[in-house]
Amino acid sequence: MRYLGFFVGALAMVAQPAAAASSASLVNLEQQLAAMMAGKSSDVGIAALDLNTGETVSIKGNTPFPMASTVKVAIAALYLAQVDHGRRSLDDNINGTTARALMKRMLIHSDNRATDILLNDLGGPRAVHDWLQDNGVKGLRVDRNIADLLRSKRDLWDRRDSSTPVAMVDLLKRIYKAELIKPESRNYLLDLMSQCQTGRNRMRALLPNGTVVEHKTGTLDGLSDDIGFISLPDGRRVAVAIFARGGSDRPRTIAETARAIYDGFKSVLAWPFGAPAYQK
Repeated sequence: MRYLGFFVGALAMVAQPAAAASSASLVNLEQQLAAMMAGKSSDVGIAALDLNTGETVSIKGNTPFPMASTVKVAIAALYLAQVDHGRRSLDDNINGTTARALMKRMLIHSDNRATDILLNDLGGPRAVHDWLQDNGVKGLRVDRNIADLLRSKRDLWDRRDSSTPVAMVDLLKRIYKAELIKPESRNYLLDLMSQCQTGRNRMRALLPNGTVVEHKTGTLDGLSDDIGFISLPDGRRVAVAIFARGGSDRPRTIAETARAIYDGFKSVLAWPFGAPAYQK
């Protein structure tokens, strides 16, 4: 026991400066991101969370931004939660096709019609909104289906169908930690997000070749979003939400932001000897 106490004490002494270095690195990252955004013409909101350590950075993290098609992750999560509870199946026939096929079209190709078919089957936007609220996801609201959203007069500061970056990252965290859906459903959802075919010039664009990214984009006139998970070389994942409205070159801004987040979190060890990632 004496040796164990010595080991624990020595480990604590190592951990304290490591934790201080970690905090300093993330403060530097947040300052770097703030400086980057100051030079952009777009209004940009950012949040990133290390899913192992809980460390976060954010810029305008509590400012609402339109979700556009990033809301499709929440819709998918609600459907999968109902699958988990035996109320639905991915093989259910909905409007002449399966829920599984609709889910793939919604998340991989961002198919709006497939999304609204699934959303209608779930009970509409209110059902998704209430489910999120009941599960403690605050700062994110779902008001319209995709067809109604696209028909509405464009207002990029409309609070309807919006999320703060922090709220979106909280949703991603709860999905990843299997708090909203079971591990099997989480794995299925992340696999579909890893196949996303839209926005290749956004979050993925400047990351090192081979970096695992599970994401979902959102696009409206004057708006570019990208949210999801970026894996680091040591296996840790970072949940990321980047929203950009107005201005120019929004996809490039998202790409540069994602690379800065990747480099910033990569430089921070999760624990003095590294921490095991929460595996899929």
